[in-house]
Amino acid sequence: MHQGSRITAVGHYQPAGILTNEDLAGMVDTSDEWIRSRVGIRSRRIAGPDEPVDELAGHAAAKALAAAGLTPADVDLVVVATSTAIDRSPNTAARVAARLGIPGPAALDVNVVCAGFTHALATADHAVQAGSASRALVIGADKMSEVTDWTDRTTCVLVGDGAGAAVVEAAAPGEQAGIGPVLWGSVPEMGNAVRIEGTPPRFAQEGQSVYRWATTRLPAIARRACERSGLEPADLAAVVLHQANLRIIEPLAAKIGAVNAVVARDVVESGNTSAASIPLALSKLVERGEITAGDPVLLFGFGGNLSYAGQVVRCP
Repeated sequence: MHQGSRITAVGHYQPAGILTNEDLAGMVDTSDEWIRSRVGIRSRRIAGPDEPVDELAGHAAAKALAAAGLTPADVDLVVVATSTAIDRSPNTAARVAARLGIPGPAALDVNVVCAGFTHALATADHAVQAGSASRALVIGADKMSEVTDWTDRTTCVLVGDGAGAAVVEAAAPGEQAGIGPVLWGSVPEMGNAVRIEGTPPRFAQEGQSVYRWATTRLPAIARRACERSGLEPADLAAVVLHQANLRIIEPLAAKIGAVNAVVARDVVESGNTSAASIPLALSKLVERGEITAGDPVLLFGFGGNLSYAGQVVRCP
């Protein structure tokens, strides 16, 4: 095996359009109080019809590249986690590479819905470790507004659009790996609990099933992800869970036992942005200085397909 890898920079992007709970109350039978008490969301960002998902991804990726002090020519692998690419081909990664002018990268999309970014990060980490990539752009981007039924008050209050990105590079010789071993898996027989199906595709879920699964089954799995990095949950500086719903994030974080950790709560202002939620929340923690270089952070994605993936990373 080659040297381990690390995240050297992060970046995020959200569209300018803001949709508040009050706005939603004018569209469907709901209220600010109902939404906040049940899912903890106050507002979300919504992309315009002329802002495709690869544009959101490209903006976040450009910010991460700039933060890393790299140019597009330095990148040889682009992995995009998304489940809202409307076109089958070219894939979102190829479109991002074209937007940024990245010459000749391997370009692939990963569709694991809300667990997509942590799967994509593991894929890039493995590629760097195996020597098949030297510098990777890993992006989570989703335009959930495009697959949402805006007359369904159970789902339309949840979603937002956005993107987050990370630059992954080989660790220096003798340097500790900055991306820990991934713990990933799925519950295929419960895959229909979260769906984006049909023509046109629409997001739907069995909220109670997802809530029970996330709050009862996932804490032990997330703790095992920490163990794989040789850490106790109490050692974590931050926990960045998929930003599904504040009522899932808070009990899950508490049950993991990360008593000293900052818990990302970006869902309050961004809603559920699916594959974008973890890198978006991580990038904001870094930008605000709530975590500092070298801090151990648990990233843990879960949701669509009833898939999950988590790893401990060192803050860039």
